[in-house]
Amino acid sequence: MLMEKQTFDMIIVGAGMAGVCAAIEAAEKGLKVCLLDVGYGGGTSGISGGVVYAGGGTSTQREAGVEDSIDNMYRYLKQEVGDVVSDATIRRFCEESPASIEWLKDKGVIFVGTVCPYKTSYPNDQFYLYYSGNEKSHPYTNVATPAPRGHRTFAKGLDSGKVLMETLLSYAKNLPNIDFRPLCKVTDLVFKNGKVTGVKYRGVSNFNNPKHKRYVTIGTKYGKYIKPLGNKMDKMSQKIWERHANNYELKAKAVLLSSGGFIFNEQMLKLYGAKYEHVMPLGTVNDDGYGIQLGMKVGGAVDHMDVLLIWRFLSPPSDFIRGIVVDKKGERILNEDLYGATFTKKMVNEHDGEGYLIVDREIWEDAKKNGPRESLSFQALMMRYLFIFGYLKANSIPDLARKAKLPVDAVTQTVNEYNNAIFTGRDEPMHKMPESASPIMRPPFYLVNVSIKNSPAYPAPALTLGGLKVNEETGQVISFSGEAIEGLYAAGRTAVGICSNSYISGLSLADAMFSGRRAARHVASLQSRDQYNHQVLDIQAIMEQL
Repeated sequence: MLMEKQTFDMIIVGAGMAGVCAAIEAAEKGLKVCLLDVGYGGGTSGISGGVVYAGGGTSTQREAGVEDSIDNMYRYLKQEVGDVVSDATIRRFCEESPASIEWLKDKGVIFVGTVCPYKTSYPNDQFYLYYSGNEKSHPYTNVATPAPRGHRTFAKGLDSGKVLMETLLSYAKNLPNIDFRPLCKVTDLVFKNGKVTGVKYRGVSNFNNPKHKRYVTIGTKYGKYIKPLGNKMDKMSQKIWERHANNYELKAKAVLLSSGGFIFNEQMLKLYGAKYEHVMPLGTVNDDGYGIQLGMKVGGAVDHMDVLLIWRFLSPPSDFIRGIVVDKKGERILNEDLYGATFTKKMVNEHDGEGYLIVDREIWEDAKKNGPRESLSFQALMMRYLFIFGYLKANSIPDLARKAKLPVDAVTQTVNEYNNAIFTGRDEPMHKMPESASPIMRPPFYLVNVSIKNSPAYPAPALTLGGLKVNEETGQVISFSGEAIEGLYAAGRTAVGICSNSYISGLSLADAMFSGRRAARHVASLQSRDQYNHQVLDIQAIMEQL
């Protein structure tokens, strides 16, 4: 074990959105920071959609002519977040939201105020501000005025997350008091007398191996789709890394754990009862829960460990929202215009993960026509699969139900109730947006199986939302006894946060930035307090000498 003489004010474990934002915040407040990452930096944030959920009147919203307020954003988010964090934390998150976009823009991140006019899981390259959650859906419209808050980082195709993290990492690396060390795996926290005082890690220095980087890149890009390939690339890169790695120990006044979730750790998923079968792990192989486990080893408590975000989006094509989704009993699940994860949560928890989308000829043809121009390449590939292989077809609703082996009478009754409400001008049974409520009456009829059964052509991506419990004012990890563990912080998906109950697009990156900067600010405040106390003691000593 090589013990370095260098002592840092703050060691950050994980260089995703939470870790990099924390490092920048700490460094700009004068702290000396060591930023350790098991990869090359960026983490799951770097392969995300690069969407930051922000509102309350951001400059980008104003550019687009969108009206929003802190109170309006708070009323909406309160319905999404529930009681996973306090009302005060939700409000503080909303109050900081407009300034957080300016903070990112100051670091070089670009946002554009072009609002997407249709319902989508992710907008194409024409649009960079969109309704990324349930803002326009029942029952959320009962408490707040809809406003688009999904701020997609300006980039082409799926590069928004990559560009976001490359921009922030570049900014961080140029700050003189940030020591960024990639390919370093923290193995233990240094814990003495109830306080975290540093880390032990295994890593490399001045490492430049093209083969290693190529294996990591291939594994990260394709591993979530083809798990055996991802595992093989990980083993090959680990073999190279291990030949050059050494053991080190570093001291610090504070340690922040921000190393992601645990969607790639099947043992932890089983242990906490998460319903992870038939889903595609979304992230990198390093989302293995090791940061959470480090916190638990020194007494950190965890919560919401069984909560997964699982997406099954009906759009694009946005026209599919005009159809209805029934379960295996032939009954509606929820209003189809809800955000994909919200809809899927109920489908998984209350309907065994089974759902069947039913549309008629008019909706089907509109979807085939409009879908391609609403989509990026990965969405277009999924639609091509659905329109060629992924459907059943029949000339009547009863025949369609028989083909799908669903209860004929129940499906027929559900479709009739939906149609009758529309024809008579009544609110349809699930209160879907009027513009998305179309009658299903023109044969032939089509059925798409939207159940949670992962396939490369029609994936059901998932990530974990639980983690270490933290003090919501400071970001310090809470012990099993309810006390803050001195010197230890957690942020992002390593911690319980704003999105640990209910997820909407952009909320994880926004929460990562919020929680990472919160921890850095608290460490900086303690540093300032210590400096002040030292000054007072020095003055007292001088006075005594006089």
